[in-house]
Amino acid sequence: MIKNPVAHCWSEPGLFKRKFCNLCRKRLEDNLAIRCEICEYYAHVDCQDFVVSDCKECATYVPQKDSAPVVQYHHWREGNLAGNSKCLLCKKTCWSAECLAGMCCQWCGVSAHATCYKQLPVECSFGCLREIILPPYCVTVPRIDVPQETLFGFPKKTVTEQESNGDSKVEEEIEKRSPKEGKERDREEEIVRIYDGNSSLKRKQHRTTAVPKQAPAQILLEAALKTFHISDDPNNFSISEATDSAEEGERMLDLSQPLHGQVSSHQGKKPAVFLRYREQDANRGYIRVYPKGLSEISPKADVTFKHIPVLQDSSAQELIELALQKFGIENADPRLFSLVEVVLDKGVSERELRENDKPWLIMQNSRKECLRQSRMTRFYIKQKDDPHGPHIAIYVGNLPTSLSQRQYEHILVDIIGIENKWSNFDVIYYEYGALVLVYNNTEKATQAFNLLQEAVFDEKQLLVLILPNIQPHMIPKNTTPLLVLVNVKSGGQQGMELIRSFRKLLNPHQVYDLMNGGPLPGLYVFRNILFFKILVCGGDGSVGWALSCLDNVGQDAQCQSPPMAVIPLGTGNDLARVLRWGPGYTGAEDPLALLRDVNEAEEIKLDRWTVIFHPKEKETDEARAAIAHDTNTPQQNEDTTLIYVMNNYFGIGIDADLCLDFHTAREENPDKFNSRLHNKGVYFKIGIRKMVNRRKDLHRDIRLEVDGKLVSVPPVEGIIILNILSWASGANPWGPEKEDQFSKPTHYDGMLEVVGVTGVVHMGQIQSGLRSALRIAQGGHIRIQMLTDLPVQVDGEPWIQPAGQVVVLRSALKATMLKKSKNKMKRCNTEPSIYFPNESGLQPRSPCMDGDSGPL
Repeated sequence: MIKNPVAHCWSEPGLFKRKFCNLCRKRLEDNLAIRCEICEYYAHVDCQDFVVSDCKECATYVPQKDSAPVVQYHHWREGNLAGNSKCLLCKKTCWSAECLAGMCCQWCGVSAHATCYKQLPVECSFGCLREIILPPYCVTVPRIDVPQETLFGFPKKTVTEQESNGDSKVEEEIEKRSPKEGKERDREEEIVRIYDGNSSLKRKQHRTTAVPKQAPAQILLEAALKTFHISDDPNNFSISEATDSAEEGERMLDLSQPLHGQVSSHQGKKPAVFLRYREQDANRGYIRVYPKGLSEISPKADVTFKHIPVLQDSSAQELIELALQKFGIENADPRLFSLVEVVLDKGVSERELRENDKPWLIMQNSRKECLRQSRMTRFYIKQKDDPHGPHIAIYVGNLPTSLSQRQYEHILVDIIGIENKWSNFDVIYYEYGALVLVYNNTEKATQAFNLLQEAVFDEKQLLVLILPNIQPHMIPKNTTPLLVLVNVKSGGQQGMELIRSFRKLLNPHQVYDLMNGGPLPGLYVFRNILFFKILVCGGDGSVGWALSCLDNVGQDAQCQSPPMAVIPLGTGNDLARVLRWGPGYTGAEDPLALLRDVNEAEEIKLDRWTVIFHPKEKETDEARAAIAHDTNTPQQNEDTTLIYVMNNYFGIGIDADLCLDFHTAREENPDKFNSRLHNKGVYFKIGIRKMVNRRKDLHRDIRLEVDGKLVSVPPVEGIIILNILSWASGANPWGPEKEDQFSKPTHYDGMLEVVGVTGVVHMGQIQSGLRSALRIAQGGHIRIQMLTDLPVQVDGEPWIQPAGQVVVLRSALKATMLKKSKNKMKRCNTEPSIYFPNESGLQPRSPCMDGDSGPL
């Protein structure tokens, strides 16, 4: 029995090998199936209507509760274990490739046999990721009527009627029969359409079963119950003939008589029957009432449910009064509580009952309309006022940039109306055209969210997200949560696979898609956490994007410079190479091992530099301009000055020219640039073309000044200013250490290295390790006078820069990065790791000892 149902977030239908349906327990091969993006729940598309809404509870914060007594329970899921899974208790293999076997905790990853897991401690310590995971008891989500997928930023999915019809398997089996076999079966079997209520008949949604014609109708009843996955006593149900005309009424079938003769075909259609619930007493009965958040008021409410006696004319208010007495809250004012009808059909939907609504009549009507849906209907009693507070944060993006607060307010009020206006602006990101609205009214927030989701402004679809709220005081002292930012478009489909894996290994509320709002939503959610880490999954551009947003958000955040790790998904990945994260993610790495590497990485500093472009030479204070406009996004003031923040390198000449041609080709056909091999091939072709038109007089078009001294530039086609010793997919233009006038460079020494390349061939030799670039200078303040228009690039962003002055000086902004530990022992991933709160040994305790009050 699931105490707190949580809807699954389903993937698109597909084929999954070596997996089993968690509902019918059959293989998924050769049949369309779906899987939950948050937990390891798999199901056939035909079984989707009957799945159990028992996904992981990712936001369970209870107000007025200290973090010390909070106990996190295991969330067990049966079957579909990894091939190396072993039982934690008996140390034997607990997975199977032949059937749905074994149990696995969706939080800590520990696995056990179905007979062993009940002897394990009920407490879950989150395993080896407990130091970086965001515990669910630290997170709260607002009470707002939106699907679970929306809270996690998943795109909308539609389920067609054909997917939920449920008769495909039987009809496919009939079509496979030979003509002779088909005639013999037609004489012996009856194919019957089964409707579970009036609404399913109106929608023409039925399930099909085949029974012998001479068998009693009791066989058809049992087959119908099996078809709809109902395991109750068959005596509580009946079968009646279904007709399209309501005037004919329903004729109950005699369960002891043969089926043949009791049902008939109409107009050549297969016989149709209703599966009905047999009412023992239509005037009275019992309703299960579940407490929601009442355990903090009374210890008696810490149970799964209570049976409450009701009459046909009992009102919802009367049911609340009886339920409060059962839960030991008889002294409370019933008017402060509400009765909520919760339907677990393809998710979790809620409807608050009015005081005069009749719950028993609602149940009876639900059984008549749709028996399947009535079995997924529950009644919860909860406080009318949200104990978490009425704070609802809605992120709105894709607005015009650099407008005033009054202009943003005017745009939004025109879309949602003055009656749905927010309580206040929490923050406005002017440079990115994004803001966060705060609502104190759930109905207004829901209405505004739905209107904004459909809104288009300036030919752009608005981006709207509902953000969770983190309670920093609930985070354990030894935990430093990890904020994961994934660029799903990087590395082909590797980004999508990574974000799916991280959502399952961590709390989904700490994993964000950069293509769905960028880094800002995640940074806003984590703004009140004193210490946290960031993991960026993408290329160097994604890292720069995250650092740029951190510059804007970090000033008002508790943690202004969180350490950042990188999983390289781009083409060059130069910064990731310097930080030892490798040349690129291949897909073969274990996501769990990557997270452990992030947890064990060491912090280092990364110098950042401000690049100021003056199209015309002017007497300006570069340091003052850098402090005023430090940002990764180019800003243009009245004198057309452009300002960038450089993290990796800055190039002028042939290097930037190649980058510009590649960037142009990618913008024209973005779908073709989905692999590193293809991208490097395009670079090679562009380089061959550039060899024809060589230009070796760049030294005549620029004047270089380093630390106030004029430096002579040799005959080269391009110069590169390096902050890190990795360029163009891992090459080191500076070369190996040797005795000269230059000091050994690092990415945190406050110095830049200036090198030159003589052409495309020289660049190829540098990338292959045959030569080094020409060392020109080393310093902390660089001024370049460009006498003509030249191609330039900053961290891979190229353009043609008009003649003028370029100044590179050290930025006031700092970055703390995470460098992968060098001396790491290779792990043998034979079984999941787990740590229990009690290190002295296992305490055999069953989660079912407390009966209905168990955590499962």
